[in-house]
Amino acid sequence: MSQSNNTTPPTSEKLQKVLARAGLGSRREMETAISDGRVKVNSQVAKLGDRVEARDKVSFDDRPVSLRPEEEVPRRVIMYNKPEGELCTRKDPEGRRTVFERLPRLKGERWIAIGRLDINTSGLLLFTTDGELANRLMHPSTQVEREYAVRVMGEVKREHIVAMVDGVMLEDGPARFTDVQEFGGEGINTWFHVVILEGRNREVRRLWESQGLTVSRLKRVRYGNIFLDKRAKAGEWVELSQDEVDDLATLANLETRKVPALTPDEKNRWSRDKHKRRPVQAMRKPKPKRG
Repeated sequence: MSQSNNTTPPTSEKLQKVLARAGLGSRREMETAISDGRVKVNSQVAKLGDRVEARDKVSFDDRPVSLRPEEEVPRRVIMYNKPEGELCTRKDPEGRRTVFERLPRLKGERWIAIGRLDINTSGLLLFTTDGELANRLMHPSTQVEREYAVRVMGEVKREHIVAMVDGVMLEDGPARFTDVQEFGGEGINTWFHVVILEGRNREVRRLWESQGLTVSRLKRVRYGNIFLDKRAKAGEWVELSQDEVDDLATLANLETRKVPALTPDEKNRWSRDKHKRRPVQAMRKPKPKRG
C-alpha cells in the first residue's frame, strides 16, 4: 500500500476507484466506507488517500476483494422502469418497497444506481456494476442530459418558460432547463418535455414551483443517450445491449469493454428474478399535440 505523493508509481490507483470498479459501490460510497474503517489493505485499516497496486491484498468488511485490471472487469448496465411509490434506497426502515428489490441478483458485486428519482417520480433508472461509469455519468462536469415528461397544473405562460430556460435562483443555487417542449393536455393540466443537465434533489419540480406552478406527474424518459422504451414496462428491467453500454462509456469518456456472456446459472437466476416482479400499471407517454 502506498500513500498519495509525488513519488507514487504510475501502476498504483486510488483505493476508492479500485473498490468502485469491483462493483462494491460508487466512489463516494467507497470513500465513506474507507473513512468508517471498513476497508483493509495488507491487513491494515486503510485511510483516504491510500493507493494500491495489483500485488496488494484488499478486503472490504473482512471479505477479500479481487483486484482485476480495469480492462478485464465486466461492465453491465440495466434499464429499470421505476413506478411511483418506490424508494431509491437499498433498505427502508419503514418497510416500503425499494427499486433494488426488483433487480437481478449478482454474485460478488452489487448494482449501483446512476442517479436517483424521488418516491413520487417514475420512469428511467440506470444501474451498473461499474462504479467509475456511475461516477462519471452522475458528475456535473460530464453534462449528461436528463429528459422528463412533466404534467403541469395551472396556466403556463411564455414568460414562465423563458424564465426557466434563462435560469432561476433556487435555495441551493441557480438552475435551468436547456429545453422545454409542450405536448398538449386537457383542462388545467398540460404536458411538457424538459431537459436538464443536473441531478439535484427535486430540481425539476422546484423549477416549476418557482413560477407558481405545480407538477402533478413526473416521469424520466431519457438519461444521456438511453431512452425509456417498451422493453421495460413499469416495475421491469432489461439489460442494455453492448452498443448501448459502449455509447454510455463513450459519453462518460471511458474506454469500451467487452461484456462477457451470461453463464447458464446467471441466465436461470436472472430469469427467476424477472418472474418475481409484481405487476404495476405503467404511465402512458403523452401524445404530441396536433396541428
